[in-house]
This record gives sequence, C-alpha cells and structure tokens, in this order.
Amino acid sequence: MLVKIKDMLLGDVAYKDTKADSEERQQLALASLLVEMARADFDESQEEHSRIIDLLSEHFDLSSAQALELLNRAREANDKAVCLFDFTRALHQSLDANQKLEVIRLLWEVALTDTKLDKYEDFLVRKVADLLYVSHSDVIRIKHEVSGL
Repeated sequence: MLVKIKDMLLGDVAYKDTKADSEERQQLALASLLVEMARADFDESQEEHSRIIDLLSEHFDLSSAQALELLNRAREANDKAVCLFDFTRALHQSLDANQKLEVIRLLWEVALTDTKLDKYEDFLVRKVADLLYVSHSDVIRIKHEVSGL
C-alpha cells in the first residue's frame, strides 16, 4: 500500500497518460522544458515556437511536422505538470553529463531567441541545471557560448 501511495505522489504526472518508451519520454521531457522556457517571461512568441521546432528537429533528427507534433504534446504536458521535477527526473535518469550540458545549451538557445534575457528565463535555466546536477560554471560557460560573448 505504501508503494502505491509513493507512486501516486512521486509518479510522472506529466506522463501518466503516455505509454512512451524511454526515447519518446526523453523527447517529451526536453520539449516540455523548452516550452516552459518560452513561457518563462510571460511572452510566448511564435519566434520562440519556431526556434523550438528547429532545435527539436536538429537535436532529435525529426522532420518539421514531427517536431511540431512533439511541441504540441509538450505544451499539453506542461499544462498538466505540477513542477519541473516531472520533466527533469526523466532526463536526469537517462542522460549522461554531456547530454545534460546539451539540454542547458538548448534552454539558453530558446531564452536568447529574442536577444534579451528576462530574469525568469535566467532563473529557469539555473533551476533546471540544479535539478540535472550541472555546475554553475558550466551554465555560465554555455550561456556565453550561445550569446556570443
């Protein structure tokens, strides 16, 4: 009985209706974090959505249509999610250190799409980095690489 209660409390809320395998789950988790980044500054733009589609296509070798479908699924998952932990846990458990750095890079790419960094976007990258156990120095280094500083 305790196991059922634990699963209910700690279960993957954002994925409970999905019978996705590990790779699909990773894709959905990353796409959901990118959507959350687009929403972080309370100004979710078409430019950011286009950038997310491009990044998902490139990162997962998807067609534009597949990336758009993934984006739409991620938006629904975000609407159902209670916290970032729903997404970061799936990534933390399945990615190695270099792949986690790539997640941070993709988050910075979306955050800097409009060439201005909002304090909420900055906070979100740092929060995700903490949940993925990515060092602060790596976060700053990647930020500088993406922004061209």
